[in-house]
Amino acid sequence: MAGTPINRVETICRTLRRAIIERALIPGDRLPEDALGERFGVSRTIARQALGQLAGEGLVELRRNRIAVVASPSWEEARDTFDVRISLERLVVRRLAGRLDAERQAALEAHIAGEERAGGGPEATSIRLATEFHLLLAEMTGSPVLSRYVAELGYRCALILSLYSRPHSSDCAVSEHREIVAALVAGDAERAVALMDHHLDAVAERARIVTEPQRERDLVRLLAPYVEA
Repeated sequence: MAGTPINRVETICRTLRRAIIERALIPGDRLPEDALGERFGVSRTIARQALGQLAGEGLVELRRNRIAVVASPSWEEARDTFDVRISLERLVVRRLAGRLDAERQAALEAHIAGEERAGGGPEATSIRLATEFHLLLAEMTGSPVLSRYVAELGYRCALILSLYSRPHSSDCAVSEHREIVAALVAGDAERAVALMDHHLDAVAERARIVTEPQRERDLVRLLAPYVEA
């Protein structure tokens, strides 16, 4: 894998995030450093750095003897995670209200169009795209602090949704994204905040505990399509 160590770490993180959110990897799956090194063509040190970064985001748990597994967020912490995220994203929309230029509006519209095209497909893909919409908003504030914490909470919430979410239509989420963007373009901060609160609260309420059937887990094979992509 070409690139600097930092770029290689980020490539591994980006790939594992997607695999976790789309449930190619499920909570409890082991992530051995040697298997990741083999899959990505990097040293165990690089793989360890990537796992450490994902652990900081709450997607991976680091256990004794350098054993890393996909995190298993509890039902009890799910609601608190969403509540903290709602408070944080209020700051995001207040920062953006009335400040979206044509380029940013076009980027948001393009992303929402991608969400619409993904409608009817795998729910995990819709969850990932919806999460990326919120990350895009945070990045547009220009605040590294907001971008970082929205990303960490967003990915954590996406994992919770992948684990506990009830089946639902993605149409509602996409229409709510459009309403949020419209409020931001209009400069109506209070409406944007109210829409964001309602949107994230509704997303949180879709979660419920489900039982995951046991499957054979071959890390190298499961990551193949993500690495190739």
